[in-house]
Amino acid sequence: MSKTNVEAGTLPQDDRPSEFSLDVEERSIADGVRSWVINLRSGNPGALPSVLGLVVLGLIFMQVSSQFLTKYNLGNIPGQGAYIAVTALGLVFVLLLGEIDLSAATAGGTCAVVAAVAVSAGNLHTGLPTFMYWCLLGGMLICIGLAAWLRTYTAAVVIAVGLVLVVTNLTQHLILALIAAVCIGTAIGVFNGYLVAKVGIPSFVVTLALFLAWQGVEQFGLKGQPVNTTRYDLWHNLTYGNLSVLWSWIFIVVVVGGYAAYTLWASLSAKRAGLARDGVDLVLARAGIIALVAVVVGLFASVNRNTNIYRVIEGVPVPAVIAIVLMIGCTIALTKTTWGRHLYATGGNIEAARRAGIDVVRMKVNAFTLCSAFGALGGIMLASSQSSASLDLGAGNALLFSVAAAVIGGTSLFGGRGKPRDAIIGALVITIIPNGLGLRASIGPQWQQVITGIVLLLAAAIDAVSRKRAARR
Repeated sequence: MSKTNVEAGTLPQDDRPSEFSLDVEERSIADGVRSWVINLRSGNPGALPSVLGLVVLGLIFMQVSSQFLTKYNLGNIPGQGAYIAVTALGLVFVLLLGEIDLSAATAGGTCAVVAAVAVSAGNLHTGLPTFMYWCLLGGMLICIGLAAWLRTYTAAVVIAVGLVLVVTNLTQHLILALIAAVCIGTAIGVFNGYLVAKVGIPSFVVTLALFLAWQGVEQFGLKGQPVNTTRYDLWHNLTYGNLSVLWSWIFIVVVVGGYAAYTLWASLSAKRAGLARDGVDLVLARAGIIALVAVVVGLFASVNRNTNIYRVIEGVPVPAVIAIVLMIGCTIALTKTTWGRHLYATGGNIEAARRAGIDVVRMKVNAFTLCSAFGALGGIMLASSQSSASLDLGAGNALLFSVAAAVIGGTSLFGGRGKPRDAIIGALVITIIPNGLGLRASIGPQWQQVITGIVLLLAAAIDAVSRKRAARR
């Protein structure tokens, strides 16, 4: 065919160079399964190892004790592991950047201690040692300035709210005291992020130092006397409370219905726009699986789990509701916002993210801020679980279990890969181990440490091997 014909535009339509076209593929159920298999073979197992771990542990503990699968025991698991799940949710943000926060649990414990002192003494100024009270006010003021300077304006507003609550002594009211505790946790996160992202101190060193320091601060704040939290129904029910049967079903319908409606709307919107999408069959299949699991949970929660005839325990446990709601919020933030995409990009390749115009310093500060805020929530949950704000709240295994939960669930220690659901699944694994072992008196507590360590090592090994396998492809 001559050059003249080409220039004149008389080429047949099929012989002309094709123009760029959008990907309009509609993924069916078979395509979804095929994509999952490809990800698995390419070194991205997702939550599969942790789910298989749950199944294996469940089968083992069924043999260890006939009490493991009883309604009463299974109903206790959310309360036993809620503080781990909540703290691990915050750690996911930091781990996505390839960083670590070893101070999350003790920082959260310190925040819970401040809230406990505030409501028990009725006045933080008199309840805390004088120098600690003024250090708290000064530290929050400094962190407001740091947050504004680093352009984390939301954090600055949250800390300012906490400062107002403390100064006006509104923290004598329990709900406001717990809000102030989260605000203080936010201030701690801004400080951590500043030291890591701006000063340049390795996160391991910064948070290890503060892990030790916050334990001392807790003892200063409590003046050597723990505060009983069972006196406050709201605080106690964060771990031991249950929704009514009616509200349990409402919660299940809202969560499952919301997921189904959103994913179906997203599929239909993408179809109208001519974009790649999950087919309606795939969307409905996923929603159906989730609905089936939710119905089973709902039926289980609707019956009395207590063997004591004088007290009825039924309904979805409150700690499970808290963990699920927080997981949904974190998932939306990470997958449906520009901020979330920037966080993943920064964790995947920090230099490429910087060259693309992403404010890497701000992303790191945001991640540490969220981590400590969630740590404060975790500390509040831990105080509820232990029925007191103790002198070593958040020390010991609390942090280690939370990090282990995120990693075991599937969040990579190398950054760039992980989901909030990982924290929930990993927390279940971590919680089931002592729960199952504790049902057999002849098995010593030392086995808990050994088995937890082995499970964590296996999770880290799977992460490392999968990354090498992905790099070779």
